[in-house]
Amino acid sequence: MNFGSSLTQVLMIEDSSQIGHARRTAQNLAQEHGFDSTDAGRVALVATELASNILKHAGRGEMHLRSLPRASGAGIEMLAVDRAQGFDVQACLTDGFSTGGTQGIGLGAVSRQTEVFDVYADSRGSVLLTRLYPRQDKAPDRRVGISQHSLRNDPACGDVWHLAFDGPRISALVIDGLGHGEEAERAARAGEKSFARSPFASPVLALEEIHLAMMGTRGGALAIAQFDASRDALKFVGIGNIGACLIAPDKSRGLASHPGIVGGQYRKAQAFDYAQVNGQLLIMYSDGLQSRWNLQDYPGLVHRHPAVIAAILHRDFCRGRDDVTVVVIALEAVHA
Repeated sequence: MNFGSSLTQVLMIEDSSQIGHARRTAQNLAQEHGFDSTDAGRVALVATELASNILKHAGRGEMHLRSLPRASGAGIEMLAVDRAQGFDVQACLTDGFSTGGTQGIGLGAVSRQTEVFDVYADSRGSVLLTRLYPRQDKAPDRRVGISQHSLRNDPACGDVWHLAFDGPRISALVIDGLGHGEEAERAARAGEKSFARSPFASPVLALEEIHLAMMGTRGGALAIAQFDASRDALKFVGIGNIGACLIAPDKSRGLASHPGIVGGQYRKAQAFDYAQVNGQLLIMYSDGLQSRWNLQDYPGLVHRHPAVIAAILHRDFCRGRDDVTVVVIALEAVHA
């Protein structure tokens, strides 16, 4: 299964008039991806509660929407993101508790309506994750999180990501086309198209093919990571300034890249092998994200869903002057 790059849709939530817009946008997205009226209604309900919750406890914030490709059909992901002082998560999940003078049934109802619910809150703000799938879709949730945003909401994004799944194997690509805008996107998309043809080819061979495909474009930075759960191992190759690291609860290690420009010139490419990676997080990110972050500054965050982690890294470390992509993958012994 190959899943191609797409931007995170961001809806500002700053006053009550935007709640209805969030509800309609989320419901329409669900219907476009094959949700029937009952399941699309669940999406609408959850979107309403998430947007309302932002206004109740934060005053303002954002809703992030994206579709989740599946082997058949798709799911819908919605995150509520704010920068307000944190709240008592367990208390807010209890029916009858309210910080906003309402009946206080929102978050408890949300957790019951969704297939995936997770939340992280501290003094810097909160991120609430929901994922909904059609009732007939019984496949397990993939513990992968992606946050991708273009500079100034430009329809063109010079970053791309691509994920491929084959049984116990995962192959992940991130490309940052030089600059931003349409020409950067053209360069990155050329590389993604090449990768998608053979995502499980050896990383160095895949890199060489992408290099040829990106010639004549601006070129860009690239990273490819291939995880094999059956071997408990990861291969990684990078050219340029795509950041990548492996994170365990008690330690983290950066993944080595070489200097150069894919589609332009680089001196060499070498794939590095990393063993005993099951249970760790793989995080890959373009240079639109600051590199000086540490998940240990967020107690317990390493154990949250990868989509929550991706959203928090984007919220707190986006440079604001380039496209930004964050991909977080839980490397699991069995990744269905």
